[in-house]
Amino acid sequence: MKIRNFSIIAHIDHGKSTLADRLMQETRAVDVRKQKNQLLDSMELERERGITIKAAAVTVPWKHDDEDYQLNFIDTPGHVDFTYEVSRALTACEGAVLVVDAAQGIQAQTVANAYLAVENDLELIPVINKIDLPAADPDRVAMEIEQVFGLPAEDCILVSAKTGQGIKELLDAICERFPDPPKPKTDKLRALIFDSHYDDYRGVVVSTRVFDGKLELGQKILMMGTGRHWTVTDLGKNTPFPVQVKTLETNEAGWMVASIKTLGDVRVGDTVTVQNDPAPEALPGYEEPNQMVFCDFYPSSSGEGGKKSDFETLREAMEKLHLNDASFTYEAQHSEALGFGFRCGFLGLLHMDIVQERLEREGNVEIVQTAPTVSYMIDLRNGSSVEIQNPADLPDPSQIEGIREPIVKLEMICPNENIGDLMKLCDGRRGLFKGQQFLSETRQILDFELPLAEIIYDFYDKLKSITRGYGTMDYEITGYRKDNLVKVSIMVNGEPVEALSLICHRFTAENRSRAILKKLRKQIDRHQFEIALQAAIGGKIIARESVKALRKNVTAKCYGGDISRKRKLLEKQKAGKQRMKTIGSVNIPQEAFMAVLEQE
Repeated sequence: MKIRNFSIIAHIDHGKSTLADRLMQETRAVDVRKQKNQLLDSMELERERGITIKAAAVTVPWKHDDEDYQLNFIDTPGHVDFTYEVSRALTACEGAVLVVDAAQGIQAQTVANAYLAVENDLELIPVINKIDLPAADPDRVAMEIEQVFGLPAEDCILVSAKTGQGIKELLDAICERFPDPPKPKTDKLRALIFDSHYDDYRGVVVSTRVFDGKLELGQKILMMGTGRHWTVTDLGKNTPFPVQVKTLETNEAGWMVASIKTLGDVRVGDTVTVQNDPAPEALPGYEEPNQMVFCDFYPSSSGEGGKKSDFETLREAMEKLHLNDASFTYEAQHSEALGFGFRCGFLGLLHMDIVQERLEREGNVEIVQTAPTVSYMIDLRNGSSVEIQNPADLPDPSQIEGIREPIVKLEMICPNENIGDLMKLCDGRRGLFKGQQFLSETRQILDFELPLAEIIYDFYDKLKSITRGYGTMDYEITGYRKDNLVKVSIMVNGEPVEALSLICHRFTAENRSRAILKKLRKQIDRHQFEIALQAAIGGKIIARESVKALRKNVTAKCYGGDISRKRKLLEKQKAGKQRMKTIGSVNIPQEAFMAVLEQE
């Protein structure tokens, strides 16, 4: 039996998951009664949002030229925030099916994922999907593929994942064009862990691909990275439903259970080998992902009546989720305003949103989230540098030589008529124009360098608005660059709120501060006393707003009489409000923390 290992890659919404459904249907891997749309998107959140968040590995059979083939494929996410999932999947493959929408053509993430596959020396099969759409233009898209990637237009396979047209031809092409898996380098077991998740009944379920030797049921295994040893109690493949097997042979992929209860005992990228006859060296594994967006998660309340605290519940939920998603990090954090929580790192804003929602759903805990920030490199006067993820951690200004911020290479694909507006948008975000190239008669590719802090929040929304939904973007971190950056402290009623502080460019600090305070004024409820909202750089106040006090009509019961009586009551009320101002506490809602990142 011949084996083919490949991934399905594409821009978001170009039909990867639907294509995976048709591949399973055509190979009769799924019974007609069990067939449903987005079968591999097992998470409730994936189905609600209509996007793939976790890569899913499947094994299906196929017969080509009277030979039996075992096709192991991985359906990958399309959003830029989940590129790490794509890179992990490509490491375990020899080929990639590049899916392009027949109506939309090549988009930003199409280019990024294709280059990622080329970097991993994978064979590419271009597939033009959605040819059944009225707006489909497969000939134009085929020429775009040839122009951008150098793949011959005649090699493109035309399919409709919705109707099933062209699926058989694609399966035959996978068997013909994709290479055989590499020959084993040793006869000793070496299996790569590329994913894992936690099961309440079986413990940790490990997804693995065997590169050398074979993995057997009852085998005593060793995790070469952690040094822990276990006994394999269950073994199987996803076809796409879990099926138990006794052995995983060389170049096969499947899952393994070994009664692993401690979450820290499994590491994605680790190598599995036999305990008493280990392999001489481990497999290369994966590079650790670089988290570039950071924010704080706090439980909304504390446990009462001797129950387990919400902080403990949140910590357990984070441990389980980290096992399934190694691309986010967390560490304990304490805030005077919000109590105990965690400082978390993410690959992007969507990734942060997904993690928060998964924690609330799977961990059954409500979360208060602070405004997201990026990491900065602080150059000190003594010649050393320190990285910070929170503006509150900024060293004393007298010790700082300069602040460097992360810079991204931004690639946008847009219609010709929107180029001027997009250039204006990037110029307003401190962008540097790097070049442009023609993709077709109606579309161009624009290259810019921008600070990451300028694009993480609302840049994508602005891009979609300007291009009426036709523009797309992709970015990658290129390094850090020094600029005139300052810390802006936000003070509520004279007290600095570190969760609201931010780092921004000095020339935009005043306008940015005024906009933030205006939004905060709308978000913070009125109290019995006036609340002063201030923004400061060091000891200098650069902006101020006030939340007016509520006023009780203390003179309501005075029906005429001497005016001095009314004045006396008003003076007494004024004095009481002054005392409240010194001891009163201000409730800051969740929306206020997000208002910091919004830009006009």
